[in-house]
Amino acid sequence: MPHHGNDAEHSPSNNEGNEQHKPVIRDNRKVDPETGAARHTQGSAAESNAAAEGDALSQAEEILNGMEVPAEESVAPGAAAEAEAAELRNDLLRLQAEYVNYRKRVERDRAVAGEMAVIGVLNALLPVLDDVDAARQHGDLADGPFAAIAAKLENALKTYGLERIAETGVEFDPTIHEALIQQPGEDIEVDTVSQVLRSGYRSGGRVLRAAK
Repeated sequence: MPHHGNDAEHSPSNNEGNEQHKPVIRDNRKVDPETGAARHTQGSAAESNAAAEGDALSQAEEILNGMEVPAEESVAPGAAAEAEAAELRNDLLRLQAEYVNYRKRVERDRAVAGEMAVIGVLNALLPVLDDVDAARQHGDLADGPFAAIAAKLENALKTYGLERIAETGVEFDPTIHEALIQQPGEDIEVDTVSQVLRSGYRSGGRVLRAAK
């Protein structure tokens, strides 16, 4: 019989344990099934706040769209496109002009460099031409193979614009003549070249050496 008392003492504790393990059921229905009224939950409150914010944004957009922009501050799309096209056209014209000037400058520098190279070669050959003139004056180049070689050399240099300055009886020009001896004459009105002791040369209007 004492066992009955022990069973009665332990039964409440077992019931409490069973109540703790029972599942909890929450009613999330938005409409009360008994009254039919709408329930106000946190979600519905958030939705109502979002709707209010959307209405405020819509009103702000309507206000901004209704505002008029001053005519002097507004730029038509066509005018902006024309201004941009004009600016690009001016840049292209300026670039084209710079390229044309650059090409002319390069061609001019190239021509000057070629002319200076030719002048350098001609100046180096002037002593050879002096020896040819001396041999011709002494009769060493009257005939023979050396005379033909000398003639070919002089003709080849003429193709590069080399000209001899050795005329007599012409008016004295200090730009192409160098006076060594001056002799007075009764019938001479202006200074005249009577004799050339050493020939001068020029090429393309440039005097390489004055005649003496």
